Amino acid sequence: MLGMLSMLGMLLTTVVVVAATVSIHALGTVYWARHLVQRYADPSGNFRVGAALPALAWTAVVLLILHLVEVVIWALAYVLVLPGDQLASFEQAVYFSVVTFTTLGYGDITLIDHEWRILSGIEALNGILLVGWTTALLFSVFQRCWKGLGHGRRGQ
Repeated sequence: MLGMLSMLGMLLTTVVVVAATVSIHALGTVYWARHLVQRYADPSGNFRVGAALPALAWTAVVLLILHLVEVVIWALAYVLVLPGDQLASFEQAVYFSVVTFTTLGYGDITLIDHEWRILSGIEALNGILLVGWTTALLFSVFQRCWKGLGHGRRGQ
């Protein structure tokens, strides 16, 4: 029975954390996309000449901040739900979370408790999803910059 309660707790934790990180990413990227269009776009929706560098640079910074917030949320979840001997400190939880979220998986810090190790796998899946989302947004911004420079027209 204890194993089943532990599994339910782990599943509830993952649902809450994944929902939180996806919501943060959704709100952050939608807000940022609107800001980019208002600040840098011409009437056609492409970014004006001279806007490419700041649009791309600030987009990268904003998206990196979103990822760091998401990593910290995972670290907080580890600190709050794992037994005390799993991760020695919050700093270690953040490090473990960064390595897991980015799927680097160094292996120098691992979760000891077998019942909770699936959390790290789900964090990696969450990280892949959100990094892919980030890549798509950066590509979209780059396309608008490229078209704004006159490279998106046929025959050129």
